[in-house]
Amino acid sequence: MSNAKIKNEFALRKKPHTDLEELSTAIGIGLSLQNRKMSREESIQAAEHLINFFGYNDRVIDNMLEPEDRDAFYTMEDIGVLQTEREETTLYDGREWRIHYWLLNTDRITELSKMETKEVMKAKEDETFNFYENIPEEFWKAS
Repeated sequence: MSNAKIKNEFALRKKPHTDLEELSTAIGIGLSLQNRKMSREESIQAAEHLINFFGYNDRVIDNMLEPEDRDAFYTMEDIGVLQTEREETTLYDGREWRIHYWLLNTDRITELSKMETKEVMKAKEDETFNFYENIPEEFWKAS
């Protein structure tokens, strides 16, 4: 894929960046949708780990990753926080060369961070149906 095509795809995005709070929330919710649990502290650490690779960029070249980091990136790809792209070029001797990149999927990060999980929905539902508990006992007595 050419650099121009990659840049055009990013130009179509609604929001080209994310922040630590949004990313950590998206990671936690994304994993919970797969019935995998991660504490809030762990999701913040995972988000910091990703942000350290990307910095102010929206893509990272794959060959700079260690195997443990690549495993974490694959997990993030599974939940949609990251996606991959590759660029092909022809070397001077005629061989094809592929460069693999990891891209922040900021649209999906935003979508996940705004999503309400079953736990959040259950808590809101409990609040809605527990309003009777706040009514004093004297109102329940028959006159």
